[in-house]
Amino acid sequence: MSPIDPTDARERSELEVRWRQARNAPPPIVRAVVADVVVAVVGGIVLLGWDLASGGAGLGAFALYVVGVVAAGGLLTYLWAPLPSGASGERRRSPWAAMLGMFAAFPVVYIVLVVAFQVVRPLL
Repeated sequence: MSPIDPTDARERSELEVRWRQARNAPPPIVRAVVADVVVAVVGGIVLLGWDLASGGAGLGAFALYVVGVVAAGGLLTYLWAPLPSGASGERRRSPWAAMLGMFAAFPVVYIVLVVAFQVVRPLL
């Protein structure tokens, strides 16, 4: 088998590189985002229902929503995205997985709040 000649490789466009990265995202990243999206959407529906039923959700309700989604996203990612087992086969967890879920929660919360209160609420 002959070695690969680096001069034969073609230059990929920026769009092609980003598309390849999006298709091959690491499973812990995908799990963190999925956990955050599920928690944020369910919480957003509850918050929107509360807002419509009470005539306006206060600042405390929004703060509780954000803190709840960040905490739940961190916990779910911690439980759902263990570190690779390696040779021992032992499943390990890391606080870094929880931090990943927490940091992924902030943009998800923002997007859900914008969609819920700037798009859906005026339609209702």
